[in-house]
Amino acid sequence: MKIFVSGGTGFVGGHLCRELLDRGHTLRLLVHSRGEGELVGIEHVTGDVTDAKSCLEGAQGCDAVINLVGIIREFPGRGVTFARLHGEATRNMVAAARQSGIGRYLQMSALGSRPGAVSGYHRSKYAAEELVRASGLDYTIFRPSVIFGPGDAFISMLAGYIRSFATVPVVGDGAYRLQPIYAGDVARCFALALEKPETIGQTYELCGRDRLTYLELVDAIGRVMGKGFVLKLKNPLCLMKLVTPLLEGFSFFPLTSDQITMLLEESICDGSWQKTFGFESTGFAEGIGRYLKG
Repeated sequence: MKIFVSGGTGFVGGHLCRELLDRGHTLRLLVHSRGEGELVGIEHVTGDVTDAKSCLEGAQGCDAVINLVGIIREFPGRGVTFARLHGEATRNMVAAARQSGIGRYLQMSALGSRPGAVSGYHRSKYAAEELVRASGLDYTIFRPSVIFGPGDAFISMLAGYIRSFATVPVVGDGAYRLQPIYAGDVARCFALALEKPETIGQTYELCGRDRLTYLELVDAIGRVMGKGFVLKLKNPLCLMKLVTPLLEGFSFFPLTSDQITMLLEESICDGSWQKTFGFESTGFAEGIGRYLKG
């Protein structure tokens, strides 16, 4: 297949591109500039996912479309909003597929996306899903939990705290649970979906093997890095909810009110996706051991 990918130069995109190339597919990536994220054997088309014309140009002559574009926080002053990067981007990619006569379409969403969600992130992701479901395309939607792997942001940030500081900050009591999934496993699911007709019209929640509280997650990272004990500083939830709205507009502050909401809601699933895709997810300690060092 020749596959048009938006978001292909990002963290998950890098893993997915390697997986697809290994399976014999050819790729066309939508990139901001020709020199961005070049890999041997991949065609680039310059443009932006919020520009319908460049999406259409990229889709021409392809057999499938994959939309990975997403942001975890907004910076409205820079035009970085959920409405643009989740809603408008999806609308453009769906339209590009339809106008190019492409039937197969894969969409990256997020675990927790649902109607009436408290967080703007989850609401916008669900709205994007609805655009896909109404498109008439042969779609598959994936909702991963926290994704980890070489080049990630969240786990590597925590590892940086453990490496550099005496304590690791924790929002509230840290008892909320996460079920991180390895980036290579996410990429494999996307690639396999193209080979499995039974995935058409389906939405899959993707989570890893290990269900960990936030405190357990930090400790697991510490152990892989050779730390016998990680001191954690629990910040009262009431204080965090007061301070975060004042500072979340600044890029140096690592948290938003949306992210606090999503942490407290947890990010876990039943792992039933493994029955469809036929493999077991990578263990958290095993996965982070491949790229984190002491």
